Amino acid sequence: MKRREGSILNIILILLLLVGLALLPQVASRFSIYLTIQILLLSLLAMGFNLLFGYTGLLSFGHAAFYAIGAYAAGLILKEATPSLLLAVLVGTAVAALFSLVIGFFCVRHTKIYFSMLTLAFGMMVYSLIWKWRDVTGGDDGLIGIPRGTLSIPGLLQVNLHSMESYYYFVLIVCLLSTLFLHRLVHSSFGLILQGIRENAERVAFTGISVQHYRLLAFIISGAFAGLAGTLLPPLENTLAPAVAHWTKSAEPVLVSLLGGAQTFAGPIIGSILFLVIKESIVRHTEYWLIWFGAILLVLVLGFRGGIVGFLYENVLTRLRR
Repeated sequence: MKRREGSILNIILILLLLVGLALLPQVASRFSIYLTIQILLLSLLAMGFNLLFGYTGLLSFGHAAFYAIGAYAAGLILKEATPSLLLAVLVGTAVAALFSLVIGFFCVRHTKIYFSMLTLAFGMMVYSLIWKWRDVTGGDDGLIGIPRGTLSIPGLLQVNLHSMESYYYFVLIVCLLSTLFLHRLVHSSFGLILQGIRENAERVAFTGISVQHYRLLAFIISGAFAGLAGTLLPPLENTLAPAVAHWTKSAEPVLVSLLGGAQTFAGPIIGSILFLVIKESIVRHTEYWLIWFGAILLVLVLGFRGGIVGFLYENVLTRLRR
């Protein structure tokens, strides 16, 4: 009975959250809408990353590469080819997935620190390529004047996304669909195998399952969702810079996952909200925001073992269900 009541409570909370997100543009300022879109993009990037980190047990320091590849592919399509936002998102995600396949082929042969260093190396290679390939990427000047485009399906749909409010709803729908897909994925047999690999790869291998094959699949899916998050950035900012591929960008999903709880599905989402809200709050009050920001994150990560969601689940929700 308590478990059923807990499920009903979860459904009610999710419905309230969805209603709040749907009504946000009607009651919030333009900056609040912009910040919410940033949170959605970081959540999507972190959820994709956490499929590899929290569920498969592989720590990547190069996910900004796939984020940037998706962003630049979408930005170039919108600026040079067609204003179709849907086409830009699909192509950018596909290109990021292709790069994930190539890079993952070499990386998943290793584990632990070797895997992390390889992903970092490939990530910085992508950063250098974006920085040096001026004729295509614009180099250190980046891409400027990227249009937001339109959401068009020939013969079915034609929506102008020029306003921040209309683009917010597009990003929200993409993120909700992605969240549903990832939730279904991690609770499927595929997700269970990934968790088994995280806990004991040798025992999984003894059952006849190809550990390397599943790690590669997880890497590709993770990179594809990082690329999907990246494709949504250029229409928001109307510009792109090489900084989106830097290793410091790769650190964000790592911090977000640790902050929220790497081995929980909602952890990256809660971590993204806290990460950006805390950052924006501190930046407004002091020029030394990095010191305070780092100190607060350090206290939260060390103070909440298993992340905030993991801590609440173990110490609060389990007691309420007894």
